[in-house]
Amino acid sequence: MMSRNRTLGSTYVIPFGDGTMAGTNNRRSASTGGNLAILGLAALAFSLAQTSVAPALGDMASSLHTNSQNVTWALSGYLVSAAVLTPVFGRLGDMFGKRRLLVISLVLFALGGAWAALGNSLAVVVAGRVVMGAGGGIFPLCFGIIRDEFPEQRRTGAVGLISATAGIGGGLGLLMGGLLVDHSSYRWIFIAGTVMAVLAAVAAQFLLPESKVRTPGRIDLLGTVLLGAGITAPLVAISQATSWGWTSGRTLGLIAAGLAVLVVFVLVERRTAEPLVDMTVLARRPVLMTNVATLLVGFGMFGVFLLVPQLVETPKASGYGFGGDATRAGLLMLPGCLMMLVAGPLSGVLTARFGGKVPLALGGVVTAAGMGLLAAEHGSQGAVLGGTMVVFVGIGLAFAAMPNLIVDAVEAAKTGEATGVNTLVRSVGSSLGSQVIASILAHSITAPNPLPTEHAYTVSFVVAGAGALVAAVATAFIPRSRRHVQVPILEEVGAAAPLPEPALAADDEGRRHT
Repeated sequence: MMSRNRTLGSTYVIPFGDGTMAGTNNRRSASTGGNLAILGLAALAFSLAQTSVAPALGDMASSLHTNSQNVTWALSGYLVSAAVLTPVFGRLGDMFGKRRLLVISLVLFALGGAWAALGNSLAVVVAGRVVMGAGGGIFPLCFGIIRDEFPEQRRTGAVGLISATAGIGGGLGLLMGGLLVDHSSYRWIFIAGTVMAVLAAVAAQFLLPESKVRTPGRIDLLGTVLLGAGITAPLVAISQATSWGWTSGRTLGLIAAGLAVLVVFVLVERRTAEPLVDMTVLARRPVLMTNVATLLVGFGMFGVFLLVPQLVETPKASGYGFGGDATRAGLLMLPGCLMMLVAGPLSGVLTARFGGKVPLALGGVVTAAGMGLLAAEHGSQGAVLGGTMVVFVGIGLAFAAMPNLIVDAVEAAKTGEATGVNTLVRSVGSSLGSQVIASILAHSITAPNPLPTEHAYTVSFVVAGAGALVAAVATAFIPRSRRHVQVPILEEVGAAAPLPEPALAADDEGRRHT
């Protein structure tokens, strides 16, 4: 078949082929597992970096001769940068090629990690972390590559597994950070991320296919600046709210200013011919309500990332803490993270059978149940381990369903853009959840008692669980997708090779007659 370009509205597709359709499908099936491994490595590198710094903040403050309040910018700067750059890289991937932008994102992530590892001042480390935030584009670009290049019957499972990596990497990041801080130096956290990103970038460049789906257009510089300012101001305020105070002028002023800029951003984007974010797509009910649920699940997820390690590391003299170190806290969360390896593919199976609403709602309910168990009983390591495992099963189900719902609701040319905004919303929810819970714990501290009270932990688990439960309720307002194609369960989890397209078509025809 001769290669040529076909124009489809404002999107073009570059078809190719050199044999029968069945032969092409067999080759794609053989390479799917390897491609998924590359995308998984890229996603894991970014996810580990989200939380691995948290156990190292004390060590960094000491090594960089600063205080604990200032050093939190190494975490906040990364989260803010990633939130701003995620939709930007998603849109650029739709325009110029998803593999190309994935490699660029990984290279910037690696450069930022090396920069932070070599830095001898807080300013240099924070600057490196800001550059690492370019890795935020990894998730929407991975989803776009899966949408464009993977066989249809493997897409929901692959998207689910990559999305679940966000939670898996978050938990493993705490363990990795704890191990490196307890036995080496915080610098190895950045070195490990750099090595993973370099390996993923090289593999992506030489082994991944380039997406054939493009959306030609111009870069929306004004929209990028407005989105950056509108997202940065509230996230900085939220990340510093514990030290500044939620009702302080700086906190409320930055939040108000950021929201005002975001309103301007929406108005400008609606009048822009080639916008950074297509507001008509975001306004679609499936996309809008999925993003609402994503915000709330992200709120609950970072609650457990914050609460469990702090609970484990609280001295036994408090009457409720376990007196452990960062490594022990990470090990206690490890079984829960591994449960997400099961929950992610299971969510893909449920999505294939019933649509993404079911695993998203189920994930919210299970997460809330796990938080309820932790609120009721967190006095023993066994109870915390069991409750954490339940929470992570719920998060795995929900996280895997979210991008599948987005992918089903938008056309292929908008995948990177739409999933980029979804990832941004999850980051905002995570930042908000961690700071609300940090405020609850801080509010219970008094001069005679410098540690949070046990009641504050109970309230925090309840608040995080309430967010997840509201997320489950929000799924009721997501319309059922009409695009979904059901496939056999064994094929969905990758246990069987995909049927050639003619066979799938014949099977579909037989079922219609039946």
